[in-house]
Amino acid sequence: MCEKRLAGKNALVTGGSRGIGRAICLRLAQEGAHVAINYASNEDAAKEVLALIEADGGSGSLLPFDVANTSQVKEKISAFVKEKGPIQILVNNAGITRDGLLARMKEQDWDQVLSVNLKGAFNCVQACARDMMKARWGRIINIGSVVGTSGNPGQANYAAAKAGLEGFTKSVAKEMATRGITANVVAPGFIETDMTAVLPDKVKERLLGEIPLGRMGQAHEVAAAVSFLASEDASYITGHTLHVNGGLVCQ
Repeated sequence: MCEKRLAGKNALVTGGSRGIGRAICLRLAQEGAHVAINYASNEDAAKEVLALIEADGGSGSLLPFDVANTSQVKEKISAFVKEKGPIQILVNNAGITRDGLLARMKEQDWDQVLSVNLKGAFNCVQACARDMMKARWGRIINIGSVVGTSGNPGQANYAAAKAGLEGFTKSVAKEMATRGITANVVAPGFIETDMTAVLPDKVKERLLGEIPLGRMGQAHEVAAAVSFLASEDASYITGHTLHVNGGLVCQ
């Protein structure tokens, strides 16, 4: 049982219905936060996460919106704040992939990935920042990726968005530090999720050979890093990228 070190805090996790986002929602709720589970379309999965939180004695609510839609983000977050109070912990986890080699990548695939993975974080930070600044306390945690550091063939759009997220986070950290707000990135490596489950066995074997710890990570291990950065234990850490990748890329 986790210590209730986030008791009394409201947390918003975008893309919280599946995979890493789901694990983050469960962990933050275990630590006492009221968790707003954001999702774009998979309502059933989001309801399942909420049911698990409540069955464990935690508190949560559903908050559907498209992170890339600026007006929708502002409207939905504003409505949540009026009902539940300000969001003190923001985890920008929502992301999509539209993989393809650069030479054949469609403009739409580039734009969609940048819009969700990078602009989505901007939209949510901007919507939550005013209340955090008034309270002189806040935690912004953006979920990056190892490919934002290493690059990856076939993922120019995704890698660019995740690298951009790191630069964005550093700027936010410097702008908001005087108001008691920290901003950091958690950059997972290859984590066992629905996304990696469909990889061919040969690809998995090659990946495992490149990871010094010799295994893929678990979603709860990423969630643990997020919960640390959300807590008072990380009050003097800001503008940092915490790599959770088994040694695949050492920084």
